[in-house]
Amino acid sequence: MELSSVILTTGGSFGFFRLVNAGAGKLPMPESARRNAWKWRNICVSFVHSFITAIWAVLCFYRHPQMAEDLIETHSEFSHALVSFSIGYFIYDFFDMVMNQKLSQSWELLFHHLVVITCFGLSVLSCRYVGFAVVALLVEINSVFLHLRQTLRMANIATGTLYRVNSMINLGTYVVFRINTLAWMTRWLVLNRDKVPLLAYTLGSVGMAIMTAMNIVLFYRLLRSDFLKSSTRETKKEKEMD
Repeated sequence: MELSSVILTTGGSFGFFRLVNAGAGKLPMPESARRNAWKWRNICVSFVHSFITAIWAVLCFYRHPQMAEDLIETHSEFSHALVSFSIGYFIYDFFDMVMNQKLSQSWELLFHHLVVITCFGLSVLSCRYVGFAVVALLVEINSVFLHLRQTLRMANIATGTLYRVNSMINLGTYVVFRINTLAWMTRWLVLNRDKVPLLAYTLGSVGMAIMTAMNIVLFYRLLRSDFLKSSTRETKKEKEMD
């Protein structure tokens, strides 16, 4: 893809997610979510991005399996467009949080987005490591269930079969598509150190370290919130019945 195509795809993505935000604001909203309407719209937009990107990333490897053998040089325009599309979303979400949320509440995600935009930007501009970026976007498979969990909690549906099933799928896909994917990417980066320039290697290593730390913390929070606390409540109920 030429630079003009990258700018067009990224800009089009930015505009698309602004329209999704506006559309989400016009749809019926749960009464419990009205207290923080911005957050509800933001999660809905994130869900749409995750849903599109998850399918797109899988299709990239399905349509162009050679990319899995060479994550540095080999890629298709289809996969290059995906990375450009995601950059547009992360730029959009960055500014959405800056304008609507306190820095003390969003600094972690803002930092995450800056790292992703920088790494993905380097990839699309140099036309290298596109396959590596697409592998990173496989985490969006888990994000679908992660964002669904957030919407259920905001809608006060944090109990029942739907929430419980989603929690189990969310935790399972978290291990497979976040923790395992990040571990595999870190291993790949170390094994291919001689093929990667120092700047890209340093940027990738720092990015992987930050993502790994953030994902381990989030995994613990999910485990504690959806499983450890619920187990404690069930134990208390059993004791009360005795």
